[in-house]
Amino acid sequence: MPDPAPGQAPQVAPEQLPARVTMPLLTLITQQSLDEDYLHVAERRGRGQLPSSRTRPHRTAAVVVAVFGILVTTAAVQTAQDADENRASRNTLVSRVQDRRATVSQLQDRIVELREEDQLATEDLARLTDTALDAQARLRRLQVSTGYLPLQGEGVRLTLENPEAGANEIRDIDLQKAANGLWLAGAEAIAINGQRLTAVSAIRNSGVVVNVNSVPISAPYVVTAIGDSRTLLARFQETASGSGLINVAQALGFSYRQETAPSVKIPAARRRTLLSAEELSREPRAETEEGTP
Repeated sequence: MPDPAPGQAPQVAPEQLPARVTMPLLTLITQQSLDEDYLHVAERRGRGQLPSSRTRPHRTAAVVVAVFGILVTTAAVQTAQDADENRASRNTLVSRVQDRRATVSQLQDRIVELREEDQLATEDLARLTDTALDAQARLRRLQVSTGYLPLQGEGVRLTLENPEAGANEIRDIDLQKAANGLWLAGAEAIAINGQRLTAVSAIRNSGVVVNVNSVPISAPYVVTAIGDSRTLLARFQETASGSGLINVAQALGFSYRQETAPSVKIPAARRRTLLSAEELSREPRAETEEGTP
């Protein structure tokens, strides 16, 4: 071998290097790993820590097969149970949906029926309302004509007062003439001293006291009537009762005054309780041979 040049390291021949230096790296790692593994297994087998090579593979395979069988069986059972539950749940849902649909259909039919009933009820209510309004209007007209409703309007007022001396006091017949003359002249409502005259009113003397509707009144007697104030007094004087009252007042000397009024008030008549009279629509009460009920 030639001597190295000054300043250079001495060179070593390849045959003088160890095998682990000249061997490829991957081969070296694989060889060392296998050698160490073999050495380790040999040491454990020498100490009796490893099972025999004949029994271990059979036991391992048996355990693996058993575990695999259990897993397969469990999965099959679980799958079957899930399928049954899913099928039952689906059937239940379908049944519920069908029930709900039937309920909805019944409710829709009921809604239609209720709408028809509501329409009929609305029509009945409209008819009843019209009937009630007509009845109320008719009642008011009857109350006006029969005297059971207070009234106000233009009219006239007659005032009669007894003479200062003498026995020629005003009697029931004089007030009857005043009322009859005003009715004939077109009066719509009449009151004497606040007592409304109706179809059942009576003007009578009880001794020297005049009673209207069985209520005693005293002079001065004020006869109030509602009607056309422009013609009512003139037409009153043209009637036999009106002219007769004026003549009697002049002959007997009692005071008689008449005047028109732009507004007069007449109260409602007192309601009377009918004891013997009955409506024609009712059947008459049975009577005995003596004529007593």
